[in-house]
Amino acid sequence: MSSIMFQGTASNVGKSVIAAAVCRILTQDGYSVVPFKSQNMSLNSFIDKDGLEMGRAQVFQAEACNKIPRAYMNPILLKPCGNHISQIIVNGKSIGNMHSKEYQTFKIELIPVLKDIFNTLEKENDLVVIEGAGSPAEININSVDISNMKMAEIANSPVILIADIDRGGVFASVVGTLALLKNEDRKKVKGVIINKFRGNKEYFKDGIKMLENIIKIPVLGVVPYYDIKIEEEDGVSSKFNRKVFQSKADFVNIEIIKLPHMSNSTDFEVFEHIEKINVRYVDKGEKIGYFDDEGLCHMPDMLIIPGSKQTISDMKYLKESGLYTEIDNYVSKKGLLIAICGGYQMLGNTIEDYMGSDGKLGEIDGFGYIKMSTVFSKHKITNQVEGIFGEEEGLFRNLEGFTIKGYELHMGKKIDKNNSKEKVIDLEQKDMNNIKINDNHVQRLIEDKEENTGVSLSRADFAYDIVDGHILGTYCHGLFDNIGFTVALINNIRKEKSLESIATDINSLEDIKESEYNKLANVVRKNIDMDSLYSIIFDR
Repeated sequence: MSSIMFQGTASNVGKSVIAAAVCRILTQDGYSVVPFKSQNMSLNSFIDKDGLEMGRAQVFQAEACNKIPRAYMNPILLKPCGNHISQIIVNGKSIGNMHSKEYQTFKIELIPVLKDIFNTLEKENDLVVIEGAGSPAEININSVDISNMKMAEIANSPVILIADIDRGGVFASVVGTLALLKNEDRKKVKGVIINKFRGNKEYFKDGIKMLENIIKIPVLGVVPYYDIKIEEEDGVSSKFNRKVFQSKADFVNIEIIKLPHMSNSTDFEVFEHIEKINVRYVDKGEKIGYFDDEGLCHMPDMLIIPGSKQTISDMKYLKESGLYTEIDNYVSKKGLLIAICGGYQMLGNTIEDYMGSDGKLGEIDGFGYIKMSTVFSKHKITNQVEGIFGEEEGLFRNLEGFTIKGYELHMGKKIDKNNSKEKVIDLEQKDMNNIKINDNHVQRLIEDKEENTGVSLSRADFAYDIVDGHILGTYCHGLFDNIGFTVALINNIRKEKSLESIATDINSLEDIKESEYNKLANVVRKNIDMDSLYSIIFDR
């Protein structure tokens, strides 16, 4: 059995996407392939079929391998909470929050977990495609880095170094990275891929030869900048930088509030695939709506409050920034508001945290559109969900019968206001999911109980709240990935604007992904030396 690992000169150089391309290429060539990333840091996560949480990058890599995404493909997931604190997810379950300093010591205890999982994957598959994190040349933390060269050592895997030429300084980034590696780690690097190249590669040939003469490692290929719609790395998407709409009257304009602790921004990737939609993220210091060439202000046709890793903090941000008032004015004029997960919690009466699960202890009033309160406890609800959209009014009319599939992951629970503190304590006592650290191993102990305690299960019904036909709140991530539902909703908006309906030949998001994975594989296959890559993988 074999493996190949992709590391990068920095974050966002394209490791996830190149790894996904190689996953698809090897799968096309008849191999049983599985992705693996020892540790990921991201606020974009997914719930697998067992109700376990994992990073989104390994989800699309698994799909590129024609495999069902499973949390063991990403055993450690760090979800930043701010102030150098992260929620630590191990084998799909939260073991609590840790300060970065504490985690640097603790994570060494997780090495046996990585070894066990990797060894199992290697035995069950022809190839394991491993993705590193950040850069392997972070010399101040290399002794405790389990994401890059330590993982390559565990896997006995050759390493391909990826560099991003689009950001500039590609030669220095490659040479500098290799120069900072220990000699034994540098020997693991068997090839370099230059990613995101713009222009004529003929003019770059001399540069490649000069680089190879310096590093004494072959450059396997130069991959051009590609316009392929695959999920981007967390927190760095250029989509967040959109400030203005295209000035086209026949478009549906969607604005998304860019919360400081926004999570699962992948909920909105689907809008890239539906025609005549403009999407803009409303950042700090900006206002809802846009001005046309004549100076007239136009409100969005749909406003979205996304998920949040720190709901109370982000609710406070909305109030202090003035966006709370703008959202309230928008809603008062019957504007279409959709809120997901943390955004859904903000639509209620109050958000209460007596355990510090959402960050700091506290309580804050919500918008009060939905008659509910959210109370946080230390257990995390993680389910895949499925259900049928009901018969509704207003902008949600004629959507009945659509099947909705997605997933929910949240700490807060919709609960009766009466005795809410006592209810939280009761839930803590009934928590079914207990994580223990014993003998340097992480063991997840799940007690089977017939009693429904409201704690994490692998499957749940899709649920939502609608108010006055123009406000919708739900815990369901992936709501818009249900193409038929989303197009029908967009057409309801278009009808309100006296625009013609749009049609789509897209049957599902899965069809879109399959097409994009194949496009990506074709680009990478044509632009890297696959024979040399195969030699690196197998001839060692």
